[in-house]
Amino acid sequence: MIENINWYPGHMKKTRELIQENLKLVDLVVEVLDARIPVSSRNPVIGELTGSRTRLTVLNKADLADPGQNTLWEKKLAENGDFVISANCNTGEGVKKILKALEQIQDKKNEGRERKKTLRMMIVGIPNVGKSSLINRLTGKKSAKTGDKPGVTRGKQWLTLSNGMMLLDTPGILWPKFEDNKVALDLAFCGSIKDEIMDISELGLELIKRLSEVHPDLLCARYKLENIEETPLLTMEAIAAKRGFIMSGKRIDYERTAKTVLDEFRSAAIGRITLETL
Repeated sequence: MIENINWYPGHMKKTRELIQENLKLVDLVVEVLDARIPVSSRNPVIGELTGSRTRLTVLNKADLADPGQNTLWEKKLAENGDFVISANCNTGEGVKKILKALEQIQDKKNEGRERKKTLRMMIVGIPNVGKSSLINRLTGKKSAKTGDKPGVTRGKQWLTLSNGMMLLDTPGILWPKFEDNKVALDLAFCGSIKDEIMDISELGLELIKRLSEVHPDLLCARYKLENIEETPLLTMEAIAAKRGFIMSGKRIDYERTAKTVLDEFRSAAIGRITLETL
């Protein structure tokens, strides 16, 4: 079993300081969450840093999550007054709603002012949650580097949106220590912690265990299993047998099996799954 996952590179400490230094320059904080893990992907440090500032929450990767859960989470997260919008920033779905919400916020801030001010915002979120893809959609061009691995964005940059608003991009920020190992595993399952620092075979086994609990039907359907086995390891071996991941000497290729399950969960090939449900 994987325990005590911690990953806090030096550039994340700098990011925290960057956010603190530049908050006074913005009217609004745009926080990007992973719709599959809305709680685990919400960095508690962000709430501490941003305080009472207006916040727009984007549930990104909504196309990979359970549609019914997306709706429930939108309502839940909006209870404290935040604007909450589900989106798929790779395709642009939901971006028009985000732009409309930003215009509403700008209009409200300019009420009663003779001289109208352009809205200035900061975009924040954990690594690999899709901030750069959202920025590129909002600006209408490839302003920010994107990638399927955490840690692509490195420094701060001011960008102009297609509607003239100003946006401050920041690198993804994780927190120093995960008090709950489930949170750490959720982040690792969704790719917000680098695979390179993980034991992939163990991580894949943990994911099979979780999917056996929350969506055994989808797991069985994807890998043509008659049923979930008594233990996650036996289920993993059954998946390997179905996919032909057998090495010489009839040895199970656990790493290849783990990588396959992780990749197919992350791409929603297994199904649209929300790991944190309401």
